[in-house]
Amino acid sequence: MGEVLIRGLDRAIVERLKRRARKSGRSLQAEVKGILEQAASTDGSAARKLAAQIRRKLGGRTFGDSTALVRADRRR
Repeated sequence: MGEVLIRGLDRAIVERLKRRARKSGRSLQAEVKGILEQAASTDGSAARKLAAQIRRKLGGRTFGDSTALVRADRRR
């Protein structure tokens, strides 16, 4: 079995990973291993298929400019 060492991670990222691990009841190593295994096993074809379905469903529609809504939300 291989090993991976990752140097230079931002402390904030490590803390977020630790919190995520605690929430799922796993060690930091188990959490990171799970994340890497999931990322490596995903080929993206399912995501591309879903995106194509959404594009077909929304095709031909026109959408209004949401700039004003985004600005109002940012001011909150």
